Amino acid sequence: MVRVVNYESKTTEEGKKFFLLNLEGEVEFIKSENTGKFYATVRKCNLPSTFSEVTCKGLVGKEMNGNIQKVECPPYEYANPETGEVIVLSHRYEYCPSDEIQNASPQPKEKEEKELLSNFSMNGQVSH
Repeated sequence: MVRVVNYESKTTEEGKKFFLLNLEGEVEFIKSENTGKFYATVRKCNLPSTFSEVTCKGLVGKEMNGNIQKVECPPYEYANPETGEVIVLSHRYEYCPSDEIQNASPQPKEKEEKELLSNFSMNGQVSH
């Protein structure tokens, strides 16, 4: 599940106003590489919308099916707002609806069954 936690107003290069929905995924527990201890975190991303500000306000707190996935991208520099440290990242986070997750790649067993069935005629006629 993903929750809309806020929204923000943006302006395109052409001067048109639109809104981004700020999304957060479910709580994850990650083991620190430095300390070896676990900490809790959530994945976050922004989703452009065609909604009005009133609609965006109404969506805050709403949960949606799906999750936030890590996606590879060309390397870019990121400045940590707390420390000012600049690092190079080659990933970003994107919202993925649950129906996209299921359709993206069938489970291995499902895939094998589909391939096996594709070898058989479905109309009862022998085909060569």
